[in-house]
Amino acid sequence: MLPLFRRTHLVLFAALAAGSLARLSAAPPLLTPAGIAQELRSFQEMGTVLHIGAHPDDENTQLITYFSRGRGYRTGYLSITRGDGGQNELGPDFDEKLGVARTQELLAARRLDGGRQFLTRAIDFGFSKTPEETLQFWNHEAVLADVVRVIRQFRPDVIITRFPIPPGSGGHGHHTASAILAVEAFKLAGDPAAYPDQIAQGLTPWQPKRIVWNIFGPGRGTGGLTGPTFQLDIAGTDPVTGETFGTIANRSRGMHKTQGLGGFSGQTGTGPNVQTFMLLAGEAPLPGDPTRTNTTPAAASNSAVDLMDGIDLSWNRISGGAEIARLAKKASDQFKPDNPSASAPALLAIRAKLANLPNTPLIEDKRGQLDRLIQSCLGLTVETTVSQAEIVPGESIKLHYAMTLEATNVTVRRTAVQSSSLIKLDLGESPVRTLPGGAVTTGEFTAVLPAYATLTQPYWLRDDWSAGVYHVTDPTLIGRPENPPSVTLEHVFEINNQTFVITDEPVQVTSDAQGEHDRRIDVIPPVSLQFESEIVLFSPGKSRQVVVEISATRPEQAGVLRLETPADWLVEPATRKFHLTTLGEKARYAFTVTAPAQPGSGRLTATAEIGGKRYSNRRQEIRYEHIPLQLLQPTARIRVASFNLAIRGHTIGYLPGAGDGVAECLEQMGYVVKKMTGADLVPEKLNTLDAVVIGVRAFNERTDLSANLHELFAYVENGGTVIAQYNRPNNLLTGTLAPYSLSIQGSAPQLRVTDEKSPFTFLLPDHAALNTPNKITAADFENWFQERGAYFPSTWDEAHFESILAFNDPGEAPLKSGVLIARHGKGFYVYTSLAFFRQLPVGVPGAYRLFANLVSLGKENPPALNQIKADPSHQ
Repeated sequence: MLPLFRRTHLVLFAALAAGSLARLSAAPPLLTPAGIAQELRSFQEMGTVLHIGAHPDDENTQLITYFSRGRGYRTGYLSITRGDGGQNELGPDFDEKLGVARTQELLAARRLDGGRQFLTRAIDFGFSKTPEETLQFWNHEAVLADVVRVIRQFRPDVIITRFPIPPGSGGHGHHTASAILAVEAFKLAGDPAAYPDQIAQGLTPWQPKRIVWNIFGPGRGTGGLTGPTFQLDIAGTDPVTGETFGTIANRSRGMHKTQGLGGFSGQTGTGPNVQTFMLLAGEAPLPGDPTRTNTTPAAASNSAVDLMDGIDLSWNRISGGAEIARLAKKASDQFKPDNPSASAPALLAIRAKLANLPNTPLIEDKRGQLDRLIQSCLGLTVETTVSQAEIVPGESIKLHYAMTLEATNVTVRRTAVQSSSLIKLDLGESPVRTLPGGAVTTGEFTAVLPAYATLTQPYWLRDDWSAGVYHVTDPTLIGRPENPPSVTLEHVFEINNQTFVITDEPVQVTSDAQGEHDRRIDVIPPVSLQFESEIVLFSPGKSRQVVVEISATRPEQAGVLRLETPADWLVEPATRKFHLTTLGEKARYAFTVTAPAQPGSGRLTATAEIGGKRYSNRRQEIRYEHIPLQLLQPTARIRVASFNLAIRGHTIGYLPGAGDGVAECLEQMGYVVKKMTGADLVPEKLNTLDAVVIGVRAFNERTDLSANLHELFAYVENGGTVIAQYNRPNNLLTGTLAPYSLSIQGSAPQLRVTDEKSPFTFLLPDHAALNTPNKITAADFENWFQERGAYFPSTWDEAHFESILAFNDPGEAPLKSGVLIARHGKGFYVYTSLAFFRQLPVGVPGAYRLFANLVSLGKENPPALNQIKADPSHQ
């Protein structure tokens, strides 16, 4: 017979065994008997380790698994960024949306390896060649303050960096900068004069014992960095699941699926795993340290020097902790897996003594750990569910709860239910209940969300941010991976004359082919707004129609819709009235927007006013099978740009790659864009096109491209134009990228230009691509975003390809393969590594003009569209 709390047990087991996306609710999941035994050993361990890297996927997941699940230490990973500047192997979500997805991947990984997740406000701005550039872009002082804050919050005994400090190199400016920040923060966190605002907010100085670098694998060297080194074998077997740490760590790493690492999930990891560490600062560990203790045999260190040597890892480090240590050991020794509830009285006795100790982050965590143990021994659970996860401020919701008590040898009495968030509870019944052992107690009550409740939005995205760091108004949120729950409940119990609080987050339980999933409550507005595109292009002084779609998330919504424009831009009409009668009803409203006579740019914001309240939120859902659904509600805002642009040709075929917004931008330029597959690369379809554009990393992603390239090359030979955007050198699905020899296999990460302001040279200033139909000048390379380009070809057939531009980062030799143009028969084949996919969506005029020229190659005299396409009613 399954235990009464089978759902919580099985969800937890599935998450551990298969790396599922199941969200574990705010109430800690119950432990199996094997898990209780391990947690009793872990309760006796007082060590804390903090691992620091730059991005999601930088972390050594086996190191985290070893210290957390093996040695029972509090183990955390601080990722300086959320990975928002990277590529997405799964879909079209980039920038801040990708950062949200990768944050959830980090949390999914930590649920497997047992670590905790921390983050700073730093924004991943793409590849950087130097730590100096990185720290300047990030705002060195702000990000350093965040690292100090996390150290003071978590209070690690030892810090382990994933990357070296100079003269060593992490191979990426972000990597090396993360180590620099870690060492600087190590030296500042214990200084009460450093960041006194944090002290005023309740944090206290904390000085870790040492900081070390987890040196790369054998043969990779140290880049000239020197210092005392020592080794540690981090292999072992998890006593709860029986799996090796390596296997668990691979599943953890496999959660980084947007980075193409899902394949790790199916790999086992066995055998020794000896890691080398180099001291960067602090006290070196001493051989044969007599203070070395560890109660978790799964990962007991037998090294001559241990990472934690010289640190008291027992309860003796806490005044009054010796008695707790004695009682904890006794409880662990006497635990009976076939009768967990027999341990409850002993654990409650420890709890009474623990209540007398001063509040510190470590003691608070130990209290939570002990409460989880008591809950698991008693089989005491509270699960609260709602029928719908999305709630509008001011609405009431029904909360359905189920309380389970497996134990029959103890009296558990619920004395109160209260909200630890802003909701107002209407219990409708007395909260006092004595729980019957071996049974489930159910009930429901009503909660009202206040009218002033904040709409759901990741806390770091609520405000506009600067180039390098997100702006966070509430400093207590800094370091958190995600928002606190919108709604939480506290069920107050009395157990053996002790007050016991279980905090529960109401969730909506949904099911699909993968199983059950818990979705958190999201606070939404009564309507959402959406533009048709992310950017609208104008010719100076001309008008275009801009359409806003409004959707009702609740019935009977009436009000006024308006557009807010930049100065000197005009909009007609000023307002549009709307009335949506049914749930889910949508309506589209058009405004005529006129650009000023002079070129310029800005943003349009849509606002709906209902009953005196203004709403200006769009709805974005991030859906991937391996993470919970994420709802974003940013401001309904788009970019507008007005500049002179001439195009030639009319119809473009687009072969999507890994996902980008180039096709939409081509439509804004005035082209008709036809999405294509490999099967569409046949003469009867290709001959209707003026050009074909191949999406970013299509040669890495599309399995239908290689077999049909000969048709594409024949199209060029007969007079067509093909523009292929950049690809990665690894995991190419074809060795042929062009009709002539062209290779990116030697395109190391350094073959890119990361400084968006980097110098450039016109190599062939008279080339048609730089003159027709738009004259390209130095001004066209101003205001580029994030980078010039990536993965420049390393070799190419110079007899056929012409190189028209050269770019270089400061102090480096120019790269001449950013735009390569080959005449092939009657047409042109272009391979470009320039980051058009980043420049076009943000409205960089020069990127549009250059791209238009590439499309126009060979079209000197056909009918031309001489300006950005206007709405027909205003031409």
